[in-house]
Formats: sequence, structure tokens, C-alpha cells
Amino acid sequence: MTDLARQVQRLERILEVTHELTSTVALEPLLYRIIHEAAELTDSESASILLLDPRTQQLRFQAATGSASRQLLDIPVPIDGSIAGRVLRDRQPEVVSDVHEEPDYYRTVAEKTGVETHSLAGVPLCIHERCIGVLEAINKREGLFSAEDVDMLSVLAAQAAVAIENARLVTELREAYQELEQLDHMKSDFIAIASHELRSPLGLILGYATSLQQDASPEAAKQLNVVIRAATRLRTIMETMLNLRYLERREIELSVTLLDLAAEVSDISELYRSVAETSGLHLVVDLPDEEVLISADRQRLRVVLENLISNALEFNSPGGTVELAVTREAEEVHIRVSDSGIGIAPEHHAHIFDRFYQVEDPMSRRHGGIGLGLSVVKELVQAHGGRTWVESTLGEGSTFHVVLPLDQPDAFQSTGVGAQPLG
Repeated sequence: MTDLARQVQRLERILEVTHELTSTVALEPLLYRIIHEAAELTDSESASILLLDPRTQQLRFQAATGSASRQLLDIPVPIDGSIAGRVLRDRQPEVVSDVHEEPDYYRTVAEKTGVETHSLAGVPLCIHERCIGVLEAINKREGLFSAEDVDMLSVLAAQAAVAIENARLVTELREAYQELEQLDHMKSDFIAIASHELRSPLGLILGYATSLQQDASPEAAKQLNVVIRAATRLRTIMETMLNLRYLERREIELSVTLLDLAAEVSDISELYRSVAETSGLHLVVDLPDEEVLISADRQRLRVVLENLISNALEFNSPGGTVELAVTREAEEVHIRVSDSGIGIAPEHHAHIFDRFYQVEDPMSRRHGGIGLGLSVVKELVQAHGGRTWVESTLGEGSTFHVVLPLDQPDAFQSTGVGAQPLG
């Protein structure tokens, strides 16, 4: 074979390996493919990859061919006092024809493995201005390492460095994702435990406060009303967080029944009418004269309606109006909850249903809430096969839309098992 033909063959191998390297993210098989190609391309007895350990600032064998490959993995190589360390430090390829004449030859490797090194060629594995390791070819079978060998190793090392770094990043990303999953699981468990522990004390506080209020003086009754409202608010936050946890884990089982939506909206609006009047707001309800029969989970539907109504009251302006309207449209029912309050800027529309999203600055906001109510609304509506969105103009109020199918498809009869009652 002529020198030109051999060079063409080598370049073809490099292209083939490059294609493989760019499509591989599993680090270990990637490293072993690199060293086998490095040994074959340079006609060497073995090859190895040493990567820099950022914690110890030592080189570590990550992969090696030959009989002592396993032993090598346990041997750290110092940057000062080794040929590989010099290649990394100087960022320059090196060819050593006789390592025994080299003062930086690190003899510990041969002493621990029993494998003798005579000659080597080493090239740095660099990405931009950062070197992550060294690729070495050990003991040329015939003759000495040539400039062509070094060129082949350098081309391979350039591609290998990028591939190794990509594989590392993918591994780190997977580990970060697993850690996030674990944290999310811990968060859900904490919510469940905290809610369970708070439920009984809150029930006692509300029960005793309500009982005492009946026989209390007007001034004491006023103070007890503050306690009741605060406890009720805390219970609402707790139940909202539980709702979200069950939705996240798909532990909600919809108990679908045939109900009159118009009657449900009328009933809930009466519950909030006194709240609206106390706040100086007008609550207007526009319902069809006839029944609006819909297949839905009554309890979850009430959670949706209560969140939307309380949100409209919370973000309204003094003397403003909250309007509830229900209309039947073909095989769907359309619920609108409008307010004449502060409105929402356009840049917030796409995120208003996101979990924990706050339109106001958390440090200076005037309105309460933890940013979960609307996310629960969205996910419960989706669990019923519906959709929701908002229309709003800053300073002119907002309208929240919920559209639900009249009949529940089989796919939405249940979103999971083992749910606890929500409310």
C-alpha cells in the first residue's frame, strides 16, 4: 500500500469515528472506542485516556487497552513529574522515543502494573482554552512514532474532547434531573405531611372560634371573626396545595355524576355574595332559565368555581363588579368569571396559570395568595377534558374562561387511583 493510500484510509477511519463520536453520549463505551482507534491508527501496542480530576488536580486513567487496563484505573498520575502531565500543562503534543531517558517519566505506573513502556506519543484533549486530559499511544510496534501518527492522534483527540465533554454534560444533566425528581418527591411528601398535621388543629380553631363568636360581645365577635377568616384562609391554602399534589401525582379519581351546572353556580355565588358585599363589591350572576346538565365531578368543579370567584373578588377594585355567566354552546358549556379590577398586563397572560406565578412583586405586592389557585383550576379543567384561558386589559379588569364538554369521555372518567377527598 502506498503512503497516499494509507493516509486516505486513515482519514476515512477518522471520519467514520468522528461520526460515531458525535452520536454517542454514553461515556464509557465512547472512551474505549477512542483508545482502540488510537492504537490501531498509530499501530501501537496500547493506548489510554487520562482525564484531569478537577478536585485533586491529578490525571486519572479513564480507559486503557491491554492486559493491565483494570489496574491502571486505580493509579493517579501527577501533573508535575509525568510526561502526560507535561502534555496537559504545555498543551502541546509530545513524542518520546525512549521513556527511560526522560526525567519526567512516571515509573510508578510500570511498577504497579508490570507493563513496560518504551515509547509513547501523547496529545492534549482540549476544548477551546481548556484542557481536560491526554490521549496517549504506547509502544509503536515498528519504528518510531511519526509526525503523521501525531497528526492522526491530534485529529482524533480534537473530536474526542468534544464528545467526552458532551457525554459528561449529558451525565450531569441526567443526575441533576434525578436530583430534581427526588426534591420534587420530598416536596410532595412534605405538603402531604404538613397538611395532615395542620388539618386537625385548624378544625379545632375554627370550631371553637365559631362557637365562641355566637355568645361573644360585638367587639369580641369582631376579633374572633379575624381569627376565623385567617384560619379559613390557611385551610384554603392547605387544600389548594393538596389539590396540586394529587394532580401532580395523578392520584385524583374523578367521581363523575350528572349535575345541573346552573344550580351549582347559583349555590356557590350565594356563598360568596356576603363576602362581596362586605368588600363593597357587586356580584352579578347570569344563568340560563333551563338546566345545564353536565357530566362532571361536583367536588372538583366547585373547587374550580370557588377559586375563580375568590380570585375575581381579591383582585377587584372598591365598588367594582364580579360577573358570572354560564352559556351552553353546542356540546360544550362556557363559564365566564369577569371582574372590573386591576387587570393583567399582556406579558403575564401566558404564565398566569403557571404554578406559584405572581403578577405582583413578591416583596411589595398588595394582594395575598401563593400563586397556586389558577394552576389548580387549569389542571382540574384539563382533567375534565376542558380548556381555560384569560382575557384581560391592565387597569380594566379580567375575564377567565372555562369550557367543559357536556359529556365526559371515558378517558377522563379517572385520572388515577388512591385519591383522597379534596375540597
